[in-house]
Amino acid sequence: MNGRTLALSMAAVAFIIGGVWVARNDDWAVPSAFAAEKAMLAPKPQLDAPSAGKLETAVFAGGCFWGVEGVFSHVKGVHSAVSGYSGATGKPRGYDNVSTGRTGFAEAVRVTFDPRVVSYGDLMRIFFSVATDPTTLNYQGPDHGTQYRSALFPINPAQAKAARAYLTQLGKSGLWKDRIVTTVEPYRGFHEAEGYHQDFMERNPRYPYILRWDRPKLEALKTLLPERYAVKASR
Repeated sequence: MNGRTLALSMAAVAFIIGGVWVARNDDWAVPSAFAAEKAMLAPKPQLDAPSAGKLETAVFAGGCFWGVEGVFSHVKGVHSAVSGYSGATGKPRGYDNVSTGRTGFAEAVRVTFDPRVVSYGDLMRIFFSVATDPTTLNYQGPDHGTQYRSALFPINPAQAKAARAYLTQLGKSGLWKDRIVTTVEPYRGFHEAEGYHQDFMERNPRYPYILRWDRPKLEALKTLLPERYAVKASR
């Protein structure tokens, strides 16, 4: 049983016991009835990746791809957010195989974006603010294993430089009590996940796991970074 199955019963408990508050960063706090992972307003990156002005791609891994995809699909300037697998060579051979935690692949999301509207640095800020907890090693929320690690997969040297600089900046920020364990890993390709994983949050808004773990991330985006939020999800 993985965390997503376990969360079905946990969600019912959450409905009964009521709300909690996610972590506070100065005057920012996001109330949510079901939030478990912390939402923190990360600082703007001091270094960003330069852009050529055309559509670009970025790959992020931050636990279950349903929530990460769901967040990025509602960011202005994002043309598509696709769930898949990244972080290893060869072929992932499907969700069940990746879920063993022995393939080296991580659940990841490929984001295609217009850098004239949202930059790579902006996407990193959103990612660390609401989509992932950078202090949990090989797990996010109820999901445990290396396939749920928090990682950045830069696809070019400019992204790699910006990613490393931002992790250093975040480490010095003091926002998180625990050490940041998000990694910057070589990009070894991206493999799209099965069709039933795509747009999962959008197609299943009342699914218990979504309500318990992922919907709060979207609410945090709307609250912490409202200027970045797009009402209509990209496809």
